[in-house]
Amino acid sequence: MKILVINGPNLNFLGIREKSVYGTQDYDYLLQMIADKGKETGSTIEVFQSNHEGAIIDRIQDSYFDGTEGIVINPGAFTHYSYAIRDALASITVPKVEVHISDITQREEFRKISVTAPVCDKQIYGQGLDGYLQAITFILAFFNKEVEK
Repeated sequence: MKILVINGPNLNFLGIREKSVYGTQDYDYLLQMIADKGKETGSTIEVFQSNHEGAIIDRIQDSYFDGTEGIVINPGAFTHYSYAIRDALASITVPKVEVHISDITQREEFRKISVTAPVCDKQIYGQGLDGYLQAITFILAFFNKEVEK
């Protein structure tokens, strides 16, 4: 199983920015959690992070050609306004899960709107870094026919 995890702007600053919202664990901790999940499940999991919208779109488009079987994406602030990322996600037919570390429904009004969630199969928020593991589990369950797309 080949899964792509995409992290948008500022996620590389985990453990540095707004610790009361995003926690104290740093980005390397998240990468290790994901790597451990890959080993545990026998999956190949690539993590890509960019603060640039076009780079994220390019990576989504590349996933069409490279055998990616599922995408976990935390678009960061692009969640709320990037129709370009939304359209790139809509072009890819593999299972997709949008993840947010914080509970976006309990934050500022603009954070409650996701233009990318409607083209994903699931949205997970407010679960901290564990939301990434839940998203990977969802994709694996989809392929094991335990959930429907």
